[in-house]
Amino acid sequence: MKREIIITADGSSTIHIPEWDEQYHSKHGAIQEAYHVFIKHGLHHFCHSERSEESHQNISILEIGFGTGLNAFITLLEAEKLKLNIDYNGVEAYPVSEDEIKALNYTKTLNAENRAVHFKTLHNVSWEEKHQISEGFTLMKRKQLFSEIKDTETYNIIYFDAFGARVQPELWTESIFKIMYKALKSNGVLVTYSAKGSARRAMQAVGFTVERLPGPPGKREMLRAIK
Repeated sequence: MKREIIITADGSSTIHIPEWDEQYHSKHGAIQEAYHVFIKHGLHHFCHSERSEESHQNISILEIGFGTGLNAFITLLEAEKLKLNIDYNGVEAYPVSEDEIKALNYTKTLNAENRAVHFKTLHNVSWEEKHQISEGFTLMKRKQLFSEIKDTETYNIIYFDAFGARVQPELWTESIFKIMYKALKSNGVLVTYSAKGSARRAMQAVGFTVERLPGPPGKREMLRAIK
């Protein structure tokens, strides 16, 4: 399918798929959405939660839809600020191209041009191997379908950033969320931009405790699920 780079409302870029009328990130602001959903209500929430018995300095994250690498990059920046050690796994069946990566403006928009080498490295490192990207951030990129994930009680946080249910409803089913539930450690957190009722019910059906939260710009609500 054809993909094109567009600029979202906060000035940051994303990839648009005309055939689906779908974007990799919110057209209301790619960076704003990423920070609101995955950092504020995912990473920061977990760090300040009293539910986990283990040290919050060492955090394991699974991203469902590595895509442009934006969520991984801002998590890397947050790890440095908060002095965290992040073990990051990004699952992506259809990696973006080198030309698309070069066209993304995240380092400039985030005023992180001095970290451009890290953003580039996120994309250039080999798949299926763990790499030390920065002092407190390791990355493994896995080229597989979400339905093929077999991890058990491995992650503290899941960033569920799949394409929306309107275009890929099969990614928002009980069978997929059962895989997510199994992959999380006890008291683990799953966050997603979606607030669709069918997704919430699918999460609840496999055992998650789900809460609706205020959404990022352009969306009224989002979901956070706790194991």
